[in-house]
Amino acid sequence: MLVDYNSLPNTARVWVYQSDRKFEKDDLAVIKEEATEFINSWTRHGDDLKGGYTVLHNQFLILALDESFANASGCSIDSSVRFIKKIESQLSVDLMNKLNVSFKDGENINIVPLADFQKYAKTDKICSETIVFNNMVQTKGEMATKWQVAAKNSWHQRFLN
Repeated sequence: MLVDYNSLPNTARVWVYQSDRKFEKDDLAVIKEEATEFINSWTRHGDDLKGGYTVLHNQFLILALDESFANASGCSIDSSVRFIKKIESQLSVDLMNKLNVSFKDGENINIVPLADFQKYAKTDKICSETIVFNNMVQTKGEMATKWQVAAKNSWHQRFLN
């Protein structure tokens, strides 16, 4: 059952998918249609799940699940991955590459391969205060406090000089 992302509790589990390019207006329409259909039919062993989604910065698709209503199962997580792969195929984007790293350069969001991020850190293009996106957050509450953070406060800090 689809609910507004903002109405989900801070304990809701999240999955962050970063796109290798910005979503265009038409992409957002496809995401809205497909996410609505998917979440309204999302189940765990036949029981409805209560979830939502949001798109942030026209680059990140966030899928959320209120586990106080019903926990995710292996099958329900598998179905969400199939949903993401369907979006990838329809929009010709890469949402599942965990070796891409995102960071801010002023107001611009850069998504680069991890190897490039490491090079930038060695040459001080990226420093301890650079805002990075920690897509490893687990809950909606962590999205608010630990998703966009200074590199020194994230797993990214291991690459800094």
